[in-house]
Amino acid sequence: MRTEFTAAQLADPDIRESNGILRTCVHCGFCTATCPTFVLLGDELDSPRGRIYLIKDMLESGRAAREEEVRHVDRCLSCLSCMTTCPSGVNYMHLVDHARSHIEKTYSRPLMERGIRAVLSLVLPRPRLFRAALASARLARPLRGLFGGASMTAKRLRAMLDLAPEAVPEPGESAKPMVHRAEGRRRGRVALLTGCAQTVLAPSINEATIRLLTRMGIEVVVTAGQGCCGALTHHMGKQGSSHAQARRNIEVWAAEARGEGLDAIVVNASGCGTTVKDYGHMFREAEPGLRDKAALVAELAKDVSEVLEAFGYDPVRERPGIAVAYHAACSLQHGQRITGVPKALLERAGFDVRVPAEAHLCCGSAGTYNILQPEIAGRLRERKLDHLAATGADLVASGNIGCLTQLGGGMPVAHTVELLDWMAGGPAPAAVAALRERAGTA
Repeated sequence: MRTEFTAAQLADPDIRESNGILRTCVHCGFCTATCPTFVLLGDELDSPRGRIYLIKDMLESGRAAREEEVRHVDRCLSCLSCMTTCPSGVNYMHLVDHARSHIEKTYSRPLMERGIRAVLSLVLPRPRLFRAALASARLARPLRGLFGGASMTAKRLRAMLDLAPEAVPEPGESAKPMVHRAEGRRRGRVALLTGCAQTVLAPSINEATIRLLTRMGIEVVVTAGQGCCGALTHHMGKQGSSHAQARRNIEVWAAEARGEGLDAIVVNASGCGTTVKDYGHMFREAEPGLRDKAALVAELAKDVSEVLEAFGYDPVRERPGIAVAYHAACSLQHGQRITGVPKALLERAGFDVRVPAEAHLCCGSAGTYNILQPEIAGRLRERKLDHLAATGADLVASGNIGCLTQLGGGMPVAHTVELLDWMAGGPAPAAVAALRERAGTA
């Protein structure tokens, strides 16, 4: 693609980066076939190719974002399926992130939309606030009928109430800063990203991760001072907030790595993993000290499935006779290009693993997308649930808390690591316990 940025514009590192990405695109349109919003809506401007044209025009002109660009960029899930499909290697992720940052800086959204986005960016990354918000949502759910109407604000408020769980688990010990010693001879040492929303919605995921890794002889460090990875605010274009959150993690993990040492930084929420692995790019223009630390952290970041494979996961229980529909989170299969490892681990653990049709398409979670774009997210959810049910499996496994939350209410859901921990000697996940109870084998 030909671009016409001025020399002055190219002095900006973000413009320079986007210019290189735009020039890589050859207009082939392969991306349209795998883009969830284009598949649903059939609008060229709701495809990666169409958004690339809009972003190019917006950035080249140097003007403020307009409603048209905002509308179509907002509809992008950042599922990155287009990057898996693209034969030219267009880094759409970095391009759309730049576009969102430009929109956030130059476009004034309607007041209610600004308010909802501000609340989400304030509450979701902070576990205590998020827990309090969920308690308020449960109290407000009987009043859902008051938020009727067809306005986007009403739809978003209903989506927030619908996504709030009936009950929130008690805070676990797994988020507390401490060192979890390896059982037996220590074979490795890792840090664990405990996350923000996940520690509130499903602390069992971190607990299963710690149990499994320590039984495998891996020491697990939960560092003091870590917090949200920054993904939630980063994908809302709030670069200042996301970089501040990322920098905090970089400092504490780099100190741990350069102190007692780390074999990996384990991430068990793939949406977070995609962002942590991108810290090197996010801080490529930072002062040398921070830039080097960010690159180190990005290199050490590993999805939990990668760590289990590297250290030789080995189950101890007999085959459970359970069929598992594996839902590949977009952030894992497209963002991190990890496809076969989770399925292979589940099969090694003795599960009958089944892959649904259209496995490459997003479930509609995408961070805050299922709140900010509830209609599209709802259509994607129903489409995904239909395909998962068609496998005839007993439950759904996935490696991302956002997907598990989005798909809840359909088939029973469990995090991949919870199933692997169970088969290696840990307790049965809630989804499995419910299955066994119904079958009378509890």
